[in-house]
Amino acid sequence: MDLVGISLLIIAIAFAALVVYLVILLKNVNETVGEVRQTVKLLTSDVDTTLHHTNALLAKTNVLVEDVNGKINTIDPVFTTLADLSVSVSDLNQQARKLTSKASNSSASTFGKVGSAAVVASKLFKGRKK
Repeated sequence: MDLVGISLLIIAIAFAALVVYLVILLKNVNETVGEVRQTVKLLTSDVDTTLHHTNALLAKTNVLVEDVNGKINTIDPVFTTLADLSVSVSDLNQQARKLTSKASNSSASTFGKVGSAAVVASKLFKGRKK
């Protein structure tokens, strides 16, 4: 065999080794792609189930929110009335304080005048007895 024949044999062996390596690599890639395909199918199924449950939950939540809003609208006048009543009671308390203050000032003034008149009267009566 000459040098060209040996070179061609080495090239043929290298090419055969490369083909074997590529076949093994493609087989592994094919298995990986198959597993990825199964995983994607499983995830798609899980996501579809999750979306179905989520849509049902959102529908129930919307019904609940509408129910709560209706009940709040029903109760809202009660709170408005309570707020108005609170303002009225506060005004009544303020007027009662003013009236009490005026009555106390008036009675103190009246008692002061009555007391002074009593002192003057007692002095007059003491003076007449003498």
